[in-house]
Amino acid sequence: MMDQLTFKRENLQRLREVENSFGPSGAPLSKPGRILRGEGRLMKRGRKKWQPKAFFLFNDVLVYGSFVLNGRWHKNQKIIPLESVKLEDMEDSEEFKHQWLIRTPSKSFFVSAASHEEKKAWMEHIRECQSALLLCGNLQPGKKFAVTWMPDQAACKCMRCLRRFTTTNRRHHCRKCGFIVCNSCSRQRTVISHIHPTKQLRVCALCHLRSDDEEEEEEVHDVSCQRGDSTGNSSSGEEEVASSSDEEDVQACPSSSWMIAETGTYVCILPGHL
Repeated sequence: MMDQLTFKRENLQRLREVENSFGPSGAPLSKPGRILRGEGRLMKRGRKKWQPKAFFLFNDVLVYGSFVLNGRWHKNQKIIPLESVKLEDMEDSEEFKHQWLIRTPSKSFFVSAASHEEKKAWMEHIRECQSALLLCGNLQPGKKFAVTWMPDQAACKCMRCLRRFTTTNRRHHCRKCGFIVCNSCSRQRTVISHIHPTKQLRVCALCHLRSDDEEEEEEVHDVSCQRGDSTGNSSSGEEEVASSSDEEDVQACPSSSWMIAETGTYVCILPGHL
């Protein structure tokens, strides 16, 4: 009983410390039932370069932000619901090692840990928290995810018309494919519901054309479903297959304890309560 009270008190104190570290610009993090599982420093690949970010793993969300004043304060808080996260392992590159991809409906990005052990621990515990969240709640895993943007330095020419980028012909990113394109090749705008439900987002001409074709195919598919099969029943086979596939994606991960890397960049929080 005393251990549980101590655990709750320490967890609440740490929750408030993380919340306060983002200042008034950050969203409140204290919430009944929310538990801080771990925290650490990861490198995140941005549009132009890799940057260090502070990550905080809770039992229901993943929070990250930029460092301020030697890590004592943070800014640019981002909160990602764990039920909508999908992780993809990545091989080491010459530029960065121990990296993986975090995919969400609105944004997808690469992160890199200081060691293979840290990377493994982060991925295992994110998946473990996500599995517990999906099994215990009335939540559904994400089905559509944003593409990762190609870094600016990956292209010196538009990836559609091959015009060279200059100070006047600037780089832009298509929100559909993540390619680097010029303004002339990305004048179109369209709604990508899983990124933003109403906002018109920049897309390249090719993706805009494909979007129109997909809408026509969906209309034809909807009409065929309404007609039903030869027995008069509506077609539901594809829905059943999709449901089965979703269940396979939400398998419970084996339990494991937190690992503290020798580098000290990965911190164990409240051990023994995973």
